[in-house]
Amino acid sequence: MKKIGVLRGMENSFPEAFISYINYEFKDKGVIAEFVSIDSVRMDYEMEYEVIIDRISHEVPFYRSYLKTAAMNGTYIINNPFWWSADDKFIDNIIAERVDVAVPRSIIVPHRDHPTNTQSSSFRNLKYPIDWDGIFDYIGFPAFLKPHDGGGWRGVTKVTDPESFFKAYNESGTDCMMLQESIEFEDYYRCYGIGQKDVHVMRYNPLAPHHLRYSDVSSDPIPPKLKAKIKKGVLSLCKALGYDMNTVEFAVRDGIPYAIDFMNPAPDADYHSVGKENFEWIIQALGKFSVSKALQKNRPIQYNQNVIFGPYV
Repeated sequence: MKKIGVLRGMENSFPEAFISYINYEFKDKGVIAEFVSIDSVRMDYEMEYEVIIDRISHEVPFYRSYLKTAAMNGTYIINNPFWWSADDKFIDNIIAERVDVAVPRSIIVPHRDHPTNTQSSSFRNLKYPIDWDGIFDYIGFPAFLKPHDGGGWRGVTKVTDPESFFKAYNESGTDCMMLQESIEFEDYYRCYGIGQKDVHVMRYNPLAPHHLRYSDVSSDPIPPKLKAKIKKGVLSLCKALGYDMNTVEFAVRDGIPYAIDFMNPAPDADYHSVGKENFEWIIQALGKFSVSKALQKNRPIQYNQNVIFGPYV
């Protein structure tokens, strides 16, 4: 029997429904799913799962190391723990441009406070004073200040002038922050990308309360040309980044979809957040893709994958 493991954190609806779906739909095909159970990782680790769905290792370093070990021993991890460990939002914007996806102007700025175990002499290569006027001229206002490796809207602040920027920046602590042009949009979409081949486009309202962001939206059909361009952008980004599960957000300005946030390898999939239709799509799409990987012969070893370096540099 082939096994798919689910590594989860605090969430309930998605991982439980995913396991039920696999065990109901695919048990007769020799595939079952269960929650991963682990207490330590040995150097002589032997593969227990053909596939593991990772929903929590970005917050638990022990789990991330375990997943890297499993990947090196033949388990297919969704998502690749080696690339996920190296990824950040700023470099993703550079990659997006190289695969012809529009993104807002972005820049990273030095840490406001010294990171742990550093001191003033650690920053002798840093120019001072920082050219804030040049930074503001390049990005413009309004803009968003956000951690370059954050998620879930952690530490995100909309700034409208230098005064509001410095207030938010002075509160950022040791985070490395990214300042990004604000796209004043006429429409907004959030898209699931699964297996680098399936895309589900959802209208999304980032200005609404969290529980209404998928429902407080227009009911008008999405223009076909725009939808096709968005789908192409999702696939281009997921292929370039090597992510098999991701959400990509697009803000549409003057008919052009700008990729705003696309480093979401453990995307929101809670039933109460995304709603019934979107929930059922992500369960089924990820379920079918995971089973295909579990049954695949000669699965690629992920630590040796070349996910971005090649035609994009």
